[in-house]
Amino acid sequence: MLLTDSKASIKGGEFLIKDIEASEIFIPEEFTEEQKMIAQTCLDFLRTEVHPRLDDVDYAKNTDLMVELMDKAGELGLLGTAIPEEYGGFGMNFNTSMLVAEACGGGHSFSVALSAHTGIGTLPILYYGTEEQKSKYLPKLASGEWKAAYCLTEPDSGSDANSGKTKAVLSEDGKNFILNGQKMWITNAGFADLFIVFAKIDSDKSLSAFIVEKTFGGISMNEEERKMGIKGSSTRQVFFTDCVVPVENQLFTREGGFKIAVNILNIGRIKLASAVLGACKGVIGQSVNYANERKQFGTAISNFGAIKHKIAEMTVKVFASESACYRAGQNIDDAIQDLLSGGMDSAQAKLKGVEQFAIECAMLKVHGSEVLDFVVDEGVQIYGGMGFSAEAPMDRAYRDARINRIFEGTNEINRLLSVGTIVKRAMKGELNLMPAAMAVGKEIMAIPDFAEPEEGILMAEKKVIKNLKKASLMIAGAALQKFMMKFEHEQEIIMNLADMLIELYVAESALLRVEKLIGIRGEVACELQKDAAMIYLHNAVDKVNNAGKSAITSFAEGDELSVMLMGLKRFTKIAPMNLKDARRRIAEASIEKNGYLF
Repeated sequence: MLLTDSKASIKGGEFLIKDIEASEIFIPEEFTEEQKMIAQTCLDFLRTEVHPRLDDVDYAKNTDLMVELMDKAGELGLLGTAIPEEYGGFGMNFNTSMLVAEACGGGHSFSVALSAHTGIGTLPILYYGTEEQKSKYLPKLASGEWKAAYCLTEPDSGSDANSGKTKAVLSEDGKNFILNGQKMWITNAGFADLFIVFAKIDSDKSLSAFIVEKTFGGISMNEEERKMGIKGSSTRQVFFTDCVVPVENQLFTREGGFKIAVNILNIGRIKLASAVLGACKGVIGQSVNYANERKQFGTAISNFGAIKHKIAEMTVKVFASESACYRAGQNIDDAIQDLLSGGMDSAQAKLKGVEQFAIECAMLKVHGSEVLDFVVDEGVQIYGGMGFSAEAPMDRAYRDARINRIFEGTNEINRLLSVGTIVKRAMKGELNLMPAAMAVGKEIMAIPDFAEPEEGILMAEKKVIKNLKKASLMIAGAALQKFMMKFEHEQEIIMNLADMLIELYVAESALLRVEKLIGIRGEVACELQKDAAMIYLHNAVDKVNNAGKSAITSFAEGDELSVMLMGLKRFTKIAPMNLKDARRRIAEASIEKNGYLF
């Protein structure tokens, strides 16, 4: 049985064990005119300053052009959206900063430089710096006077970040740390004025963090890396050789660097999920426009059912991912406000608010990056032979998209992290996972409930979502009981569960968005949004069923196998509908608009 008490603010991961009401979530249609104007400013900047110069950015022999674009973005205030006003920024709330990330997300290599600077380059100081560090560095970073980079990864430490070998040794007079080590894949390294550097002090087991100015000396670099995509993004190896860093530039506490890295990555993950929305919408717009212009067999290819299918599927996935992103973004804002109301310091409240939704951040990073991969792949296909040509825009879009499944922790790591965090919170008593799983276990042994769903908007579909949660709980509970402390080693099963959780969360988000929108605009005005949510829900049911079968057959045998497969079949039922016609309605509206529909 799922919990139904929703009076208190929802916590991260509780979507699995609670019935969520439409009134509890934020939908993109609720952004204010001011927020939309901010987003439009970003879109206009890409249109006028970035898009006409994409080739120049990608194939420049130096970083001067990227620096020029970053300077102009700084003049518009795009580098200081999340920085408080007292440090020269705009102090926007979390969901607004997500909207800015989306609006800037279609800028290819520029978007990467912008995100690295405003995110991992700036936020460690904002959230963990002393007042002196914030006052000294944040105004320069907000204005763009200084550019930032983040030095964590090393040749032998990728996903295992804490295994880094860069060392910091305190000088004899106790005034400075002497840094020695090598970092790689450092975004913005070629033009950065400031580096957030992670190193171990003496023989410490965990990392510490330091604010390192380029002028400190002892910093050298390899040439720019040659990459598959994001070619205009500066990516270099950075070497620290007896680099002298004043002790007052240590960030946070000794051995607190790994905590900084983990928490900043949580923010980076959900910001990436919103940024890829901008890239997706841009590709869909280009694809629809091309399909309308390209003539074959005497007609535009947009008139063919196979092309309509592609346009609709691209649109549906983006609509659903967008729904989930801003739902989670508002949950984070609400958590931050609760913590502020309790008297917590602003920076600490923001960190704790995001940390509370680390599960959703990880899931949405996976979903968004894989939706973008799907969208660009279909974009190439719609362009046909021109899609494979470097003269057409899909070439760059296709190559640039691929990094997002690696950025901010690989999608495999994030799948493991999302389920692992749910389990850890359950073991700590922070999430009532096992009682809910046990209740589902009893339910599958009982006579099925053949009662008709309650009357109301989308009630049958909401019952489908509830059942998808039961399917996930059934498998998670059984797997945890079987493997106990060894569960974390069953990575294949964990990733199956992650796929189930991602699909049900995103499908629920799209459905709740439509329900809330119907309450605002009426059902007739929301027919296309309802089509999108229904198409996504049907696809999600199939994916949950497939992932569930894969998980169950990985560990269950005999009667347990039969019972669990029976339960999975019961929990992944949905009334059939004509999905082809629903897709055609969405595609035809997109074709008429000549761009992304929603």
